[in-house]
Amino acid sequence: MGMETKLLLVEDEPGMLEEMQIFLQREGFRVLTACTGKEALIIAQSQRPDLIVLDWMLPEKSGIDVCREIRKTSHCGIIMVTARSDESDKIVGLEIGADDYLTKPFSLRELSSRIRALLRRLRGPEDRSIFLERDNLIISEAKCQVSKDGKQIQLTPTEFKILLTLAAKPGIVFSRLQLIKAALEDEYMGYERTMDSHIRNLRRKLRDDPTNPRYIQTVYGFGYRFGER
Repeated sequence: MGMETKLLLVEDEPGMLEEMQIFLQREGFRVLTACTGKEALIIAQSQRPDLIVLDWMLPEKSGIDVCREIRKTSHCGIIMVTARSDESDKIVGLEIGADDYLTKPFSLRELSSRIRALLRRLRGPEDRSIFLERDNLIISEAKCQVSKDGKQIQLTPTEFKILLTLAAKPGIVFSRLQLIKAALEDEYMGYERTMDSHIRNLRRKLRDDPTNPRYIQTVYGFGYRFGER
């Protein structure tokens, strides 16, 4: 995760943006910056960063709108940054495609740690060649890809990790906390209810009927499991 890793920092506060840029460059990353939502979209499209640190409150176009636009064409990692501590705000970010979030104020060390954790989930170990066949789904761990009936389904890194965790052990019930830990590794924040947002996204993308799910089933009072049929 050195200079070949390209980060885009999107922050309208010049002092904070410069501080993050200097720190992350010292950490060995190639850092691009943007101060507005429109500028962020232009850079994201032309430079194709590996990961974007995206502030919620931006001039011209909000971070939520930027995230939504980026997700139409890109599956890069996105960490939303918000000054709001309300969990419902964070769920909104996750539902429109963010992989993780940070609440201001945060330390530069925490920022770097979150970036590295998400990059690990994006890339995975180099030597993995495992794939799972579950009903009409094929899940490639090495490529972080899922296909259904031969057609590829685009998932965020967090969604992929959740699906892989469940599908690896069909019938076994995982609590929300267990899935959060599996998906976010040692960087999870303990917001178990955000898992419901990821599950809704996965069901929608897999076209899994929420009233009678074939793949991801709810075990009320406990959590979720992958269907055994």
